[in-house]
Amino acid sequence: MYKSKANCLFGNKSLINYSNNISGMKIPFLILIGLLLTSCSKKEVSSLMINSPDKKIQVHFDITNTKPVYSVTFEGKKIINGSKLGLEFKHQEPLTGNFEVTEVVRNTVDKKWEQVWGEKKEVRNHYNEALIRLKEKSGNKRKLNIVFRVFDDGLGFSYEIPKQDTLDSLYITNEVTEFGLSDNYTTWFIPANYESYEALYQNKLASEVESANTPITFESADKSVFVSIHEANLTDYAGMTLKKQPGSDLNFEADLVPWPDGVKVKTKTPMSTPWRTIQISNSAEKLIESTLILNLNEPNKLKDVSWVKPCKYIGVWWGMHLGVHTWTLGEQHGATTKRMKEYIDFASENNIDAVLAEGWSTGWEKWGKPKAFDFVTPYEDFDLKEIVAHAKKKDVKIMGHHETGGDAQYYDQQIKEAFELYKSMGINYLKTGYAGPIQPSKQYHHGQYMVNHYRKVVETAARYRLNVNAHEPIKPTGIRRTYPNMMSREGARGMEWNGWSEGNPPEHHTILPFTRILAGPLDYTPGIFDLLYKNAGKRVKWNNLDKGNSGINTTLSKQLALYVVFYSPLQMASDLIKNYKDQPAFQFIRDVPVDWENTKVLNAQIGDYVTIVRKDINSDDWYLGAITDENERELNVKLDFLDHKKEFIAERYKDTKDSHWKNNPYPLQILKQKVSYNDTLSIKLAAGGGQAIRFKAVQ
Repeated sequence: MYKSKANCLFGNKSLINYSNNISGMKIPFLILIGLLLTSCSKKEVSSLMINSPDKKIQVHFDITNTKPVYSVTFEGKKIINGSKLGLEFKHQEPLTGNFEVTEVVRNTVDKKWEQVWGEKKEVRNHYNEALIRLKEKSGNKRKLNIVFRVFDDGLGFSYEIPKQDTLDSLYITNEVTEFGLSDNYTTWFIPANYESYEALYQNKLASEVESANTPITFESADKSVFVSIHEANLTDYAGMTLKKQPGSDLNFEADLVPWPDGVKVKTKTPMSTPWRTIQISNSAEKLIESTLILNLNEPNKLKDVSWVKPCKYIGVWWGMHLGVHTWTLGEQHGATTKRMKEYIDFASENNIDAVLAEGWSTGWEKWGKPKAFDFVTPYEDFDLKEIVAHAKKKDVKIMGHHETGGDAQYYDQQIKEAFELYKSMGINYLKTGYAGPIQPSKQYHHGQYMVNHYRKVVETAARYRLNVNAHEPIKPTGIRRTYPNMMSREGARGMEWNGWSEGNPPEHHTILPFTRILAGPLDYTPGIFDLLYKNAGKRVKWNNLDKGNSGINTTLSKQLALYVVFYSPLQMASDLIKNYKDQPAFQFIRDVPVDWENTKVLNAQIGDYVTIVRKDINSDDWYLGAITDENERELNVKLDFLDHKKEFIAERYKDTKDSHWKNNPYPLQILKQKVSYNDTLSIKLAAGGGQAIRFKAVQ
């Protein structure tokens, strides 16, 4: 870190480097120091620039009429026009103007770190940083710091309020963070919602978007600029949505999710906000490969991570959404001792690591009532000890389940006892759910109260060696780096919607990798083989969204490809196990890993198609997933990602010429061929289809 005002302008370059000449004139060293210090007067330092390491991204910071403003350029093109920064408070004057710069501290970091699990093992953390210290010119002369970190794949900025006599308890009523777009980009978004992210993505011009949950993704008309706005390290703060500024076509501003009294954030100094992130690239492929969100989070805080392991799992979950099983006790109850043993046996025989026990504990019959769920008392037809013993004998893990119905307050009261039960049973996977209005009353799923609740669950789970899969969650913001037991989340319109709504259209899958999944792993629960419900049995409607849907809206090959395209360290084979028996295509699910050494995106167009390859962390094998929207396509894929010293057998699971997502989703061809790194494959995708490939190294 650089303390002098000279270094505030010249970064990490030594003063001695400038002692030789300026404009060709030799200058004595002591005189030079005086010149440099003069050049760092408050007037001069009120405007500065921070470059990315490759110098393609430039962040410009200015004090304009005493107000802090930033703008962003990429490869010489303006991306973000001059946009305001600051915070507003209840009972205090805002920190939005009347500022002067007192110091700029520059720093450069270039380090590598390893993920406990992830899309790639090694991550490079390379950025240029500027810590800008601001102070009010008059009045109480309060202080505010703004930190910028600029990477080759984008930037993040955060506010810091230091401890000071004039500021202690803070009630933030508004964050004056603007994102003034420079162009009317094509935009992929879901409208802002304080309770849920489970919506279909819309595709409109930015000028037509009124509000959005993040991530929100933009594409220039000439496809030379791709931008995604989100946040990183959401800690003890309200979730951020975006809203259009009144009277503006292209200016968005932060809109924080409020407490019941309207205050957005309740905190004390010293404090810092989450990072506001802007991922930038010149291709859709590079958006997916970005590690910006992870790099803006703190390193792993868990000393022992030997128990933090990705896994594949199965369970009776899909039967409930189909309406052939129930969560509640009765003739159709899904989570019974007998059925759990059947699933455990199937998992043991098919390289599946764990079985989800959803609907095992009492309380579902009291849905919507206060203090409904009991997380330690099983239904009478579910023998927890017998099931755990059977699973241990078969070397299969049990994934426990806690559905709160949104009653976070009551869950807090039971969490210690519930986690102790799982620890005593040797259970170290947990799926949580918050499908209902939050209690305490009038709290939102995405407000500060729940952000802190979700974090408390993760931190407490770590003490009990529990890996968490959260449904109805707060959105991912990279916390998995700090707490790698926070493994996966829902937070999107997932597979379940196909059970009782009009379903997810084919293009939905080609949008998620460039929007929601940019934030972090998604528990989408792929792997449905009974695509037209021919083998579902007697179904009943169980919610008012049920449209009598007739299918999954993908081909069988696409269901396999989603295991590669949609990243999650917890991947579910979600269909009823009877639909996997005697199915050759199930071999791909047996084989596909859930932890990767490397990931590459080979081709992509948002909303149309994407092809992703990932290398198994435990072998030389690679896996490919390619998917399309409702249009059939042919993609040419170079195999230069393969080890050039080895030969591979490509085991291909592909659509046939007769495959079609709507009326003929089942046809699938499995073929094997020898390939090497200098080959190119032609990948034909049916309408709504996909292709999954295992590249098995020849030993």
